[in-house]
Amino acid sequence: MSTFQDLGLNEDLLHAITDLGFETPSEVQEKAIPILLEKDTDLVALAQTGTGKTAAFGFPMLQKIDIDSRTTQGLILSPTRELCLQITNEMKQYGKYCKGLNVVAIYGGSSITDQAREVKRGAQIIVATPGRMKDMISRRLVDISKIQYAVLDEADEMLNMGFKEDITDILSHTPADKNTWLFSATMPKEVATIAKKFMKSPQEITVGNKNESTNQVSHEYYLVNARDRYQALKRLADANPDIFSVIFCRTKRDTQKVAENLIEDGYSAGALHGDLSQNQRDLVMKSFRNQQIQMLVATDVAARGIDVDDITHVINYQLPDEIETYTHRSGRTGRAGKTGVSMVIVSKSEVRKIKSIERIINQKFEHKEIPDGMEICEVQLMSLANKIHNTEINHEIDKYLDSINELFADTTKDELIKKFFSVEFTRFFNYYQKTKNLNVSDTSRGEDRERGGRGFSEGSSGPRYFINVGRKDGYDWMKLKDFLKEILDLGRDDVFKVDVKESFSFFNTEEEHKEKVLAFFTDFKHEGRFVNVEISEDKGRGTSRNKRRRDGGGSRRRNDDKPRGDRRSSSSNDKPRSDRRSSSRSDENRSERRSSNTESRSRRSDSGSSSNSARPRRSRR
Repeated sequence: MSTFQDLGLNEDLLHAITDLGFETPSEVQEKAIPILLEKDTDLVALAQTGTGKTAAFGFPMLQKIDIDSRTTQGLILSPTRELCLQITNEMKQYGKYCKGLNVVAIYGGSSITDQAREVKRGAQIIVATPGRMKDMISRRLVDISKIQYAVLDEADEMLNMGFKEDITDILSHTPADKNTWLFSATMPKEVATIAKKFMKSPQEITVGNKNESTNQVSHEYYLVNARDRYQALKRLADANPDIFSVIFCRTKRDTQKVAENLIEDGYSAGALHGDLSQNQRDLVMKSFRNQQIQMLVATDVAARGIDVDDITHVINYQLPDEIETYTHRSGRTGRAGKTGVSMVIVSKSEVRKIKSIERIINQKFEHKEIPDGMEICEVQLMSLANKIHNTEINHEIDKYLDSINELFADTTKDELIKKFFSVEFTRFFNYYQKTKNLNVSDTSRGEDRERGGRGFSEGSSGPRYFINVGRKDGYDWMKLKDFLKEILDLGRDDVFKVDVKESFSFFNTEEEHKEKVLAFFTDFKHEGRFVNVEISEDKGRGTSRNKRRRDGGGSRRRNDDKPRGDRRSSSSNDKPRSDRRSSSRSDENRSERRSSNTESRSRRSDSGSSSNSARPRRSRR
């Protein structure tokens, strides 16, 4: 193992390294720094988030630029405002003894005039988000025509966020003979394309294997019914009393809902997603960094700026649409030499994704079971016992001891301990003593075969719905699936078994989305007409893309194609639902019944209950 002195860094940088408490370089630093110091070269560095990449490119850039010149010589592009600010702060810390150094952050959500003024004062290094940087270039507020070093940090993330055109445009304003250093956790084809276009014979270093997860992180999955997902999340939190975690959801709506439910249930939680203002994001992140929030519920896009070293757990409340995204999620824990745990809560239809992720990260998942109530009670009890055992005595209590001793004069030591711990234990015991087992047998692992090529197994059904649009409305199975995914804000595998007829269609979702689907389509209009969705008795038999029943252009629904509660013997059965929608009073009644049913289902739902008296309230850290 080499030292920072062995890497060839100058005295000013070594002085800063000592102040920061860095002892030995990380693997990516040990590999990258000598290469970048010794020669002018392009570099592709593949390493996980949290492995010290900023120092790997930051120290060489600081040593190679001319501090006495006010010309912009280095440009660092990062995907998010938070990461941009973090890199800027770290570069300033690394260069604290480099007199005359000016590092300027350029990002959206802040005054462009103030940022332009900072650049004009002379910025040797600019750290920027692609969108704001492109804007300032177009306004001629920044000149990058003389830069010598360009860094693309978290390159895969920037491309995932849709910044490819912005990056291409920005780099087109830079000299052809500059050095480009690309740092990325994964190497998808989009990153390879950028490297090929803008880099000349780059050297490549890899920490671990491509797309591989760090060895500091263990991976676990928990198999539950989809409707029990939230209850499983709460039990995992209760079974880990000192948890400091990021919980990932796929959509902004789910992120907000899960965070609100956790807060209502007494957990120290917060939400981070794109609908928050920059002010709100800053407040949430400040609270999280200060560990005033134990459980941060976030979308993938919003979480890309999170760089906190002490995260103990990453919980995948829902798996990401893109499997490669899992690598970034799990990289939020197990940082700075610490260990971490990445947990995944899955239903049976999602188990097959675990194998795909295992292939990409080159690590195995351990199947674990959601703890039962008594296990949680034991964990909470022992956690309290350890905290009490390790608590330093505050001698301000001495003046009250005579009264306390008098009160417990007839109480034995054993009785006192039982009484003391019963205060905490009883809360969890009362809540968990009659709760059900949430675990589902893992018989399907490795056996799921995609049905009809569309990503779900034969046994994965979920509720089946009737919808009153079909081929005559311009839909085939793919267009209808895309339409439903978009308006319902669902993932690509959340809508399946789509079967399109002439004037109506059928589709399935997981049980967990049932209420959301039915509530959304209550009195829903699209392009001037009502679109109606109901639970169907059709089971989707024989409706795969290759074996679908061929029905003629004017075919009518058979009885088994009707939605539940809509079996009529009159000739109105032959009419498309859209023709009856606006004039039929029964449709209005049906909508009212559906609303009522949705409300009653919510009241019955284990995860929807909000009775504070029925839940143990968690003590805040």
